[in-house]
Parts: sequence; structure tokens; C-alpha cells
Amino acid sequence: MIVDHSIFRTFNKGSLGLINISGDENKTIYSGTQSDEVYHPEGSTIQTMPNETGAKAPKAVTLVERIADGKSIYAKTCFACHQATGEGLPNAFPPLAKSDYLNADVNRAIEIVLKGKTGEVVVNGKKYNSVMTAQTLTDDEVANVLTYVYSTWGNSKKEVTPAMVKAVRSKK
Repeated sequence: MIVDHSIFRTFNKGSLGLINISGDENKTIYSGTQSDEVYHPEGSTIQTMPNETGAKAPKAVTLVERIADGKSIYAKTCFACHQATGEGLPNAFPPLAKSDYLNADVNRAIEIVLKGKTGEVVVNGKKYNSVMTAQTLTDDEVANVLTYVYSTWGNSKKEVTPAMVKAVRSKK
């Protein structure tokens, strides 16, 4: 039996379905080894896929490189909720595109990425009441992804630096 938790795992709603499989054992399809390591820790870029080499890309230095790195991090970490266009999901996840809430306070944005956010927020005049999980990203990764978000979708073009992230992270 295989239970698929992967699709709704983010929303902590349990399994999507239960699949019953019958027939001769075929080790090329299923080894018999169970592994849930790709699920832990949830919402994190520190997780690795099985057999992943773990090689790190060179550190982004220029603004263009940092934005490109941020776009890659966004695609892995933020995309599912905030969508490719940064428009979010109505009544569930607020938009990052042209976001008055995001653009009003860069330190608050950094803190939300680092520590998560629960409860009601008003973004562009609409109420949202959901959960943003804390992300386990490095200071460079947080800075790059936020620089990417601020540089796109009609946002304020703020550049977030690793030093800014470190300062917010160190606050109690």
C-alpha cells in the first residue's frame, strides 16, 4: 500500500488517497524501502531529495545574480502559495504583487519569512487569515528571495541585504 501525503502535506490535511497495488513484486518500481525525508522539515529548503548531491551553487554577488537566485528560491519555497505571478490565492494566501502590506515595512517582511505569521492581515484592502510557516533559509537566501519579490510585480524595488536579515534574526 502507498499513501500519498505529498500534495496536501503543506496544508496538514492528511492523505489525498490510498492506492492498493497488487501483482508480482517489481523492485524497479518500488524498492520496499520507505523514506519520508523529503517531507522534513516542512516548508524548508534544507531538505534534500534522495540521492541529491548537495552541491551548492556559487554565492550570488551582483544584484542581477541575487535576483536570479531569489527567483530560484521563490520557485522552490513560495510559489505554491503566492503563485508564479505573486498574486497569491484569493481568500487563502495574500498577494505579493503590488502589495501595500509588503512594501510598507521591509523588516516586517523579513521577520515573517524568518518566523512565520499566523492571524489576520489586510493586504490591498482585503483580509486574509491563514498561516505563513517560518522558512529555514540562510540570511543570503532570505535576502535574495525578498530582493527578487521587491524587484518584480510592481513592488518598491527595495534591496534586502544579508546584514538586514541578520539584524532582524538577532532580535528577540
